[in-house]
Amino acid sequence: MMNTIKQLTATTLVLLLLMVAPLGGAEKKKRIPVKVAVITMYELGDHTGDKPGEYQFWVEREKLDKVYSFPMGPHDLRMNDRGVMGICTGPGVTNAAMVITALGLDKRFDFTKTYFIVSGIAGGDPQDVSIGSAAWSRWVVDGDLSHSIDARETPEDWPYGVFPSDGKKPNDRSGGWAYPNMSFQLNPKLVQWAFNLTKNVELMDHPEVADFRKLYKSHPQASGLPKVVLGESLGSNAYWHGVTLNQWANDWVKLYTEGKGNFMMTNVEDNGTLRALKRLSENGKVDLNRVLVLRTASNYSHQPTGQPVAWSLTAPYPAQGLTALESCYRVASPVVHALVKDWKIYKNEIPGGTN
Repeated sequence: MMNTIKQLTATTLVLLLLMVAPLGGAEKKKRIPVKVAVITMYELGDHTGDKPGEYQFWVEREKLDKVYSFPMGPHDLRMNDRGVMGICTGPGVTNAAMVITALGLDKRFDFTKTYFIVSGIAGGDPQDVSIGSAAWSRWVVDGDLSHSIDARETPEDWPYGVFPSDGKKPNDRSGGWAYPNMSFQLNPKLVQWAFNLTKNVELMDHPEVADFRKLYKSHPQASGLPKVVLGESLGSNAYWHGVTLNQWANDWVKLYTEGKGNFMMTNVEDNGTLRALKRLSENGKVDLNRVLVLRTASNYSHQPTGQPVAWSLTAPYPAQGLTALESCYRVASPVVHALVKDWKIYKNEIPGGTN
């Protein structure tokens, strides 16, 4: 009798192991492959049917009808049956870094071959772009990790009170302790491919925007029609503004790209997003070579000639930012569609190469 019980117990154990093993394999196969993940940063209300933020056009126009609960973010994840995912991180560097990290570790999805496309509005440098313009970033630069002195106490021979942690004055990196990863160079061939694909996209204009541009008649690029360009993204939690800080932004981007970058778009998330994606890439969860950043100008980063900076900072976005929101979708969507259309190629071969 005892031998029979032992045999039954052993048999039961074997059967259990045989049942569990296939389940484990099946569970692994159920991980959902994501072809393209579009990262947006804010939404005003519902995901559909009301005043749009960055997320809504993607949800509506790409028919992101499959909803996945995502407690680690402020919005649910959404997908369509073509493998396109939409994410909305919430505004700010901390939100972006935390949400993208949580996303990359979510065991429901496979992001190892995913192309990540940041698509969001920004403050555009009036020296380079007009409202509604779209810039594909070659570099994302961190504008938060710095030393700073209140403007009222800045030495008279300094252009502004912000300077690197490994320097003793603005634009000085002569020694000392430096923060790591102050800039993130995106895959240049992929960026160029995306730009070539979209450089002639027709962008939306609006009478309110056209009237606002006239205030910048001393800035030829700001007073012209919107266009698609190549230009860098500077991320910073501080929503800064003004001629002086705009000069800092231009200098800072050049400083941390060894003179190769040109500041065009300021925002409050991209440095957090890229830090998270870099860490995930280092751990084999994503591929940093498959990341694109598109920012579109909803406003300018400094005031027009003759206007006070405080007025400029607090002025409503012309047309409530609609042209910039449209540019987010109009410029990024052809890239999404091209990647999905030729997925058999682009799953394993990055457009333009890896570097």
